[in-house]
Amino acid sequence: MLRLAERAVDILDTNGADEDLALGYDSLGTAFHALFPPKGTSMFESFLDLFDDWSFPYLDCRIDLSEPDANGLVQALFSGDQFGVEPVAKLIRIACPSALPCGFAWSSDCDRLHPGEFGGGCVVITADGIDWHSTTGILEHALLRAENRHDGIDGHVLAVRSPEGEIAFWNRTDGLVGLDRATVCRGDEAAEVDLSAFDAAQWMALPAPFHG
Repeated sequence: MLRLAERAVDILDTNGADEDLALGYDSLGTAFHALFPPKGTSMFESFLDLFDDWSFPYLDCRIDLSEPDANGLVQALFSGDQFGVEPVAKLIRIACPSALPCGFAWSSDCDRLHPGEFGGGCVVITADGIDWHSTTGILEHALLRAENRHDGIDGHVLAVRSPEGEIAFWNRTDGLVGLDRATVCRGDEAAEVDLSAFDAAQWMALPAPFHG
């Protein structure tokens, strides 16, 4: 699927007319069509959703794939000077579901010593979505902790009284579970949860990590 994605980028780069793009889309086969269903006159709009700017649909990276090991597993290495962090993360989530959860780190630099031009971050990719973490955000997070302003900074979990009278925690997919499997809501996500389905539910802020 990664190789087909590279071919799709080449097709978009070398063809301009919608008719030619539609033919190119058809040539990618049913497996590609299943992940990126035909949409729009060019047929490629589902695939183009990977990119912020449809005029420049480039992954900006090289993809190297190893030979399968004894278990049939293949290692994929993404590298490049102008790395497309967001489209690559989106592509991995859609095209490589058997590899999830996974993630990668990235770095940025500059030829000149300009403030704010250096840093990096990491991306955590799961079936539920993508979490983006930058060095700037990580630093701000750590500073808030240093100032003892950590209440809820790691998110909130929904505590619910189970029918047996015990405290359980809400999981978006599985219902009431233990704390280790609770869905963590950050920012405004908690406001989107319908509490009318729960009795005596209460949001609880996750505590600061324990450092022994």
